[in-house]
Order: sequence, then structure tokens, then C-alpha cells
Amino acid sequence: MNMEGISLLADYFVMLTGTSERQLGAIIDAIEDAEEENGVFVKHIEGKKGSRWILMDFGDIVVNAFMPEERALYNLEKLWDQAPLVDVSEWLDEE
Repeated sequence: MNMEGISLLADYFVMLTGTSERQLGAIIDAIEDAEEENGVFVKHIEGKKGSRWILMDFGDIVVNAFMPEERALYNLEKLWDQAPLVDVSEWLDEE
């Protein structure tokens, strides 16, 4: 979600869903490792392994990794429904 001009929290929110707490932990580890390889380091993590909602703050980008029930309960997409969605496949095609 492109949050520019909508929130002071970050320029982008990334939302993803995992099917188990173990999978969420693995996804978060993979994101952290990939970003560190690119010289980008997480500023703060809330809800590390074993949590059902993990938040990673990279400054301009905030990653929210949820279990399905928590994603539905908190429904951040509805809360920030004025934020345009970003098709990340365009970014992946550039690499």
C-alpha cells in the first residue's frame, strides 16, 4: 500500500499472510536476510517468532506479516482504504 501523503508512519505498508507461525517466522527471517544483503537494516521488530502478527519497521517501509485470523480481525487494508495498492510484480520484473 502506498502510504505517501496519507500517513507519517511510513511511505509503504506491505501486508502478507502466512499459514503457520513457523512460516511467518521463516518469511520474516528471509526478508531480514535479503534486506541486509542490500544494506537495508530493520529498525524495529514487534512480535518476533511465535507471534501471529509480526511487524518489521524499515523506516520508509513497514512489513506486516499476519496469520489469516489476525489479518481479518485487524483489517488494516480497510483502515487505510484510501491508500493505493502497489503491484510489486512490477518491481520484481525490473530485477
